[in-house]
Amino acid sequence: MNRKQGDVMSKIVLKRIYDEVDSSDGYRVLVDRLWPRGMSKEKANIRLWAKEVAPSTELRKWFDHQPERYEEFKERYLNELRTNEEKYAYLIELNQWAREDTLTLLYGAKNLVYNHAQVLKEELERLAEKRSSW
Repeated sequence: MNRKQGDVMSKIVLKRIYDEVDSSDGYRVLVDRLWPRGMSKEKANIRLWAKEVAPSTELRKWFDHQPERYEEFKERYLNELRTNEEKYAYLIELNQWAREDTLTLLYGAKNLVYNHAQVLKEELERLAEKRSSW
């Protein structure tokens, strides 16, 4: 793989699970706790279903995709990602995959802006930046 000096990370892409699979998707990882309605495992064409990295059931239900709750949801979800050992282990693994190839985080939410995958992507990018400065 061609990389410039200091380029430690390929790109991280967000995509709805219902969007078409593309050869540029690289590692396709579903990051929802629940399997998306109407989606077969064959059609999803995922490498990993990382449901453990998704927000807790309690947090997901509280947020309920309400944009006015997004900022508080983001804070709570980041706290889960940073303090839950299992979630953090997934962050490290996903971060490594993103260093190797494009990492496509797949989610089922209809709202393209106010969803947990956005928060997860930002946190992975923050971690990558932090790790590259070590």
